[in-house]
Amino acid sequence: MSLPIYPDFEQLDLSMREDLVPALRSGRSGGVADGVSEFTFAGLYLFREQYNYRAAMLPNGAPIITGQKDRESFFLLPLGLPQDDRLLDQLFELGYLKNLSPSDREAAEQRLAERGYQVAFDRDNSDYLYLASELADLPGKRFHKKRNHVNAFRNSYSSTERPLDRDSVHDALQVLDSWRAERDTDGDYRPSREALELYRELGLSGLVVYVDGTPVAYAVGEPLPNGDSYVVHCEKAAGGYRGAYQHVNSALAATLVGRYTYINREQDLGDPGLRQAKLTYRPVGFVEKFRVAAPARVPVGTDEPAEACCA
Repeated sequence: MSLPIYPDFEQLDLSMREDLVPALRSGRSGGVADGVSEFTFAGLYLFREQYNYRAAMLPNGAPIITGQKDRESFFLLPLGLPQDDRLLDQLFELGYLKNLSPSDREAAEQRLAERGYQVAFDRDNSDYLYLASELADLPGKRFHKKRNHVNAFRNSYSSTERPLDRDSVHDALQVLDSWRAERDTDGDYRPSREALELYRELGLSGLVVYVDGTPVAYAVGEPLPNGDSYVVHCEKAAGGYRGAYQHVNSALAATLVGRYTYINREQDLGDPGLRQAKLTYRPVGFVEKFRVAAPARVPVGTDEPAEACCA
């Protein structure tokens, strides 16, 4: 399915990958060059139902995505603001602009302010960035607690790792089902399962961890189009294995060192527990994001949760 031309929209569909992937990878300033975790086809597709994503192509060839959250409508511009001011004003009839990326933010913010729009920093939706080398080695006093968990896992269990492939994906699904069985709610089970079932179609890669041949943890992600970052979309472990999460985190990072400088571990969604957990891994920075609305439409607060299936 080819993308319809704005103002027509269609529900986001797997067949749109042929159009959206090259567009998202184009590296045009104002979007993917910043390494925004959501601005990949997988990052959008896995949450198409949750956010009722619909897609179209602007006259300049850039994609636009609309969605809904908590009865509010929003739109995404992965490649940045269009140059046509009249078109830009029309787009805000769709709702508020979510995830304005930081590239050329000052110029974009000035332009938006001149037209009466308000830009708000969205801390809850900003991505955490880590050095791949630090997550792999966990060096020094800053990481001693994480390193203790990893060492406890490696000293307690006979573990091996395999890359995600046609055989090991079934083992990762087994881990995911074990994870779900230990909880009262589905959480992000559905998008996590789709990420595994469609990993080839979505261009995802990852790692599965085994203890004595039994799968106990996995992580799944993909390179970001900026070239120096890899985003981890999903990470799960079965219960009863101390240090399993810390081990799979470190083991995946070890496979990425030398190819990517940074690992993007997505947002904290405004959740205090998730925020604390992400901070304990000592991020070296953030991919800051912003949301924009006309004065009468500015949402209360800036704690809009963003899609992520990494937990």
